[in-house]
Amino acid sequence: QVQLVESGGGLVQAGGSLRLSCAASRSRFNINTMGWYRQASGKQRELVATINSGGSTVYAESVKVRFTISGDFGENTVFLQMNSLKPEDTAVYYCNAKGRLSINNAWGQGTQVTVSS
Repeated sequence: QVQLVESGGGLVQAGGSLRLSCAASRSRFNINTMGWYRQASGKQRELVATINSGGSTVYAESVKVRFTISGDFGENTVFLQMNSLKPEDTAVYYCNAKGRLSINNAWGQGTQVTVSS
């Protein structure tokens, strides 16, 4: 349906920052929401932050204040600025794109974020 390519993950010390980027291409549906989810080892995938084409955002409580999501729906790109990173932020971060219909739901391949203490 759509190809999502993520970049920007890596290894950082606690207190540091990283910026994740995701670009969608070859979309066969109109994307109206993009976001980031993460999955730590042995845990379920969880929402980190989403943004819709109207600019409304949703954040997990654990990342509010520290993370900022932004997007450009003309270019179908989404970014996640992560500041004051903590070891518990360590996870694989997945980009997600949704359209109006529930079947219009695509995932990126994931990018590893590792925060050392």
